[in-house]
Amino acid sequence: MHPKTVGRLFAFVVLPLMSGCNMVVMSPSGDIARQQADLILVSTALMLIIIVPVIFLTLFFAWKYRQSNTEAHYDPEWSHSTRLEVVIWSAPLAIIIALGAITWMSTHKLDPYRPLDRIGADRPIAANVKPLTVEVVALDWKWLFIYPEYGIASLNEMAAPLDVPINFKITASSVMNSFYIPALAGQIYAMPGMETRLHAVINKPGDYEGLSTNFSGRGFSHMRFTFKGLDKTGFDAWVASVRQKGTSLTRTAYQELEQPSEKEPVRYYSAVDGGLYDAILNMCVDPSKMCMKEMAMIDAGGGGGKESANTVLRLTYDRERKWGAINGQSRPFLLSQCTPEGAGPGGSVVLPPQSRSSFPFLGKAKNDDLSQVSSGTILR
Repeated sequence: MHPKTVGRLFAFVVLPLMSGCNMVVMSPSGDIARQQADLILVSTALMLIIIVPVIFLTLFFAWKYRQSNTEAHYDPEWSHSTRLEVVIWSAPLAIIIALGAITWMSTHKLDPYRPLDRIGADRPIAANVKPLTVEVVALDWKWLFIYPEYGIASLNEMAAPLDVPINFKITASSVMNSFYIPALAGQIYAMPGMETRLHAVINKPGDYEGLSTNFSGRGFSHMRFTFKGLDKTGFDAWVASVRQKGTSLTRTAYQELEQPSEKEPVRYYSAVDGGLYDAILNMCVDPSKMCMKEMAMIDAGGGGGKESANTVLRLTYDRERKWGAINGQSRPFLLSQCTPEGAGPGGSVVLPPQSRSSFPFLGKAKNDDLSQVSSGTILR
């Protein structure tokens, strides 16, 4: 028997065994992913209404008007049929309209930024259910999950209670990535200096795979994590285990964790520095770096003039990390502007307490003396 024939027969023998594969995309465990799977099935069925007849008629005409069929009637002068034109154009047009309507409604209904209004078919969200907030950070090449309501975090593993809406806040530390749990919901991008949102819910218990679907460098293929769907008792036990086994996730610990690495084991953090996620989002975990929100504030005020020259260092956020350093060179840069328009009673300008207490300032004004500055520029 020819080797190619053997290979084809082997493929047919092996094909039934694939019925045991887990087609998670078409058999998900979360309501959002379930609706997305239904959308795929409906769209495919509508398209097949055109595809199947076209393929059938193509094969039928090729067979009917074959050279050896001398009984087939052939009219070389035929050029038009109104009835045929109506069928050819009306059917595809109707399907396009149907697909357009379904796409429009589904795009808005399954918008990842749209809060959930149900946890399943005919299962509205109970009034006493509080959504779970999870802050997700894509690192090189691992995933960090912060639970702000519990003050804990985990690396390459996350858990959520069943039938509880999950509000994901997603960002990245360096390059663009993509956050995807096939059993839960569709993928959404994670970008440095930006925050994307995703609302989802898990309905069935189990361990599910999460991964990155956007190439991000050498360790991309190992950038996977485990998502655990747990009942309330199991989730509470998981939180207690994290608090018992974990260490503290300080800014220094995060900067060490941020260094590129592959195949990192699961880690737990029993405490997280306040405002860490906000600092990651604004790309200023390193105190020598300017926060993006501060830069936006200065830009909104018309710019910082020559005093803001050092602010360009913000654009080299990754340079020290790539060179193996954790903290970059500390130089003063523009933090805020004091203008007569923003002056308080008596011509004084008061800096927000969170800015006044976080870092030392350079220049004429220092710390609490800022309340006496009438005009000028504040450097950090």
